[in-house]
Amino acid sequence: MSLTIAESDRTCTLAIADSDRPYLPRGVRLKADKVRGGTVLLAPEKAVALDAIGEAILSRVNGQARLGEIIDDLAATYNAPREQIAGDVQVFLQGLRARVFLQVKS
Repeated sequence: MSLTIAESDRTCTLAIADSDRPYLPRGVRLKADKVRGGTVLLAPEKAVALDAIGEAILSRVNGQARLGEIIDDLAATYNAPREQIAGDVQVFLQGLRARVFLQVKS
């Protein structure tokens, strides 16, 4: 699969450095869904049901932890290669950032 220039530029713009601190912006929060079980990411007039992986990632996003620290913690917790975890976390967080569910501090 090849990316068009626009898609490639957008991905580069949304990439999050290991030293960046991701956080949920004002009005976006995690909430336990007691009816269905699991966790939901809530934003004004939007809701996203999270799977266990999304919940594991976002439970570590607090505006203080650097992305690299989050990735290291997930790799240790799940005994998985850091490179694999890093790729999965980047894709997930970039998707949230594109929808303005996530912001980063450099």
